[in-house]
Amino acid sequence: MATYAIGDVQGCYDELKALLSQIKFNSDRDQLWFCGDLVNRGPKSLKTLRYIKALEGNAITVLGNHDLHLLATAYDHKKPGKKDTLDPILQADDSDQLMNWLRHQHMMFHDKDKNLTILHAGLHPEWSIKQALKLAGEVEEVLRSEHHINFYKHMYGDKPYIWDNTLTGWQRYRFITNMLTRLRYCDSSGKPALGAKGAPGTQANHLHPWYETPNRKSQNDTIIFGHWSTLPHAGQSSINNTYAIDSGCLWGGKLTALRIDERPFQYTQLPCPGAQKPPSKYLKKAKSKKKSI
Repeated sequence: MATYAIGDVQGCYDELKALLSQIKFNSDRDQLWFCGDLVNRGPKSLKTLRYIKALEGNAITVLGNHDLHLLATAYDHKKPGKKDTLDPILQADDSDQLMNWLRHQHMMFHDKDKNLTILHAGLHPEWSIKQALKLAGEVEEVLRSEHHINFYKHMYGDKPYIWDNTLTGWQRYRFITNMLTRLRYCDSSGKPALGAKGAPGTQANHLHPWYETPNRKSQNDTIIFGHWSTLPHAGQSSINNTYAIDSGCLWGGKLTALRIDERPFQYTQLPCPGAQKPPSKYLKKAKSKKKSI
């Protein structure tokens, strides 16, 4: 049985199917780990969601910010954005079933046998894997409960900026969610900078990627993540025991599959035509480091 981690699909269903054909994925025996952002911005989010849901036990999915945005939109808290491509899901006959399935997925997943963790964006430097799993479980419990609609109402926003284990209620859930689904940069004290979104080299001098924080408690743990398509090493190599696998399929980059059931891990990539043009702010210093984003 082979196990592959798959980078951000974002509704690029045709590319996903082509990549799975390339790695000879067999749904009867192999397993896929999806690092979040299954939907949005790409052209076939509905087909993508239906396909992954139908894989049942052969797929592990963690939620990304676009997946949570879909849930908030579906449950009438958030209006669709101008670039969203979520209408086919919202109007589908099986929309309710798909949304119910989506909100029961993981915020973070850890495999003890493989000693691997997958999440969408990042981990707060003060969190160990054990603590982070516990915190992720708190958010999962809310999402899977009757209180999930209230969660979407309080989910958006950057505050609080500083982690404190005594945080309670919606502020606590929002901070955990922001780390797992939005984090890219933080300062040396671990304070996140959620507004910094560009490639390394575009950020303020006092900031660095979350995985480069000194004394990060999870530095000895192997972590797979997506979310950050402008990382020069995304889909190519690891840094500090972390594997970035969002290689920008949506923007005309590549879709990445990382085989993780045997070491060394092996990358397989599919060049993608790109469903959208990348925002210029993501390109400022990425062009000289990586040809496609």
